[in-house]
Amino acid sequence: MMEKILVSQCLLGYKVNYRGEDALCEHPLFKQWREEGRLVFVCPEVSAGMSIPRIPSQIVGKGGGKAVLKKIAVVKDKEGCDVTDFYVRGAENALQIAQQHHIKLAILKERSPSCGSNQIYDGSFSGEKIAGEGVTAALLRSHDIRVFSNEQLEAAAEYLLQLESQNNAV
Repeated sequence: MMEKILVSQCLLGYKVNYRGEDALCEHPLFKQWREEGRLVFVCPEVSAGMSIPRIPSQIVGKGGGKAVLKKIAVVKDKEGCDVTDFYVRGAENALQIAQQHHIKLAILKERSPSCGSNQIYDGSFSGEKIAGEGVTAALLRSHDIRVFSNEQLEAAAEYLLQLESQNNAV
């Protein structure tokens, strides 16, 4: 069985980010996986009912996406509105899609308050970045789905090979 990969919808050229723009990934590996029919996409924010475009949001408080899921931190937009519920609902939607497709690997847009897997913004809207993960990345990881950023495609490809060699050994 061919492994499917959950991906941030913006990476496929859909104009769904907060500015109404995409983050099209043109890496050869990404193109290959698309042609093979492996990619299952989601924009957590849009799936939760947020508009396109929308006011930029960041995680406020320490601990990133895990802390948001534990209700220790929140997600606020630049105007100060608490939009945490949208981000949690979007993460739950992404997890549901991953589970429906038996997905064990996700490639998400780095630095997003939903999808960031290694780096997010610090919550001050100053442009400062910190180590951390978004809400969707945290929820997927808590359900044993390996999350890579769009900047780690070679590492994702190695993990995909491991998954498929395990499948072939069974």
